[in-house]
Amino acid sequence: MPVLDQSSTRAPGTVAGRWKMLGVLLVCAAPVLASYFTYYVIRPEGRRNFGELIDPQRTLPAMTTQSLEGQSGDLRELKDQWLLITVASGECDARCEQNLYFQRQLRESLGKEKERLDRVWLVPDAAPVKDALKPALTGAAVLRVPAGELSKWLEPAAGQRLQDHLYVVDPIGNWMMRFPANMDAPSAAKAKRDLERLLRASNSWDKEGR
Repeated sequence: MPVLDQSSTRAPGTVAGRWKMLGVLLVCAAPVLASYFTYYVIRPEGRRNFGELIDPQRTLPAMTTQSLEGQSGDLRELKDQWLLITVASGECDARCEQNLYFQRQLRESLGKEKERLDRVWLVPDAAPVKDALKPALTGAAVLRVPAGELSKWLEPAAGQRLQDHLYVVDPIGNWMMRFPANMDAPSAAKAKRDLERLLRASNSWDKEGR
């Protein structure tokens, strides 16, 4: 008596199901992929990024954080927004204050799109933050983080210090851009153009607020 090969009768349905699942995943990921393709690949002639693109991108790590008020958290809680990050000791020297200033001005310069970007100051030590700075930090996330873990994630350009740059993280949680060290007014204008392009390229899938 012939034996029915059940594997051959199930195979078409199984294969079709897998193709359908793959199709659904591609549809969900398409807006994100398209925005990055537009930014990274389709570039008008003569256009250049001011910020350095990070390749490969580095995902927000599982890192403990503590707010200035002592509340504990996890760095990954910052996902779902564009992040503009600065790093500096709580003592905050002149370069730190300058980066905090440009960080704030860059966000404000985005106009109605500014709600899609959060300011973050990562403090890798226990030094107290000066009271004189706190009014300017309203609306920013100021978080103490372990210095060793932070240096495994963010990285300065050759010959620079971690605190010399501003860093950009996308809403998916990937560190994907680093602005050149020692920002000044002309370079801040170039950084603004990069941020505007990123926000415009991601407009179809990224919305303000977590």
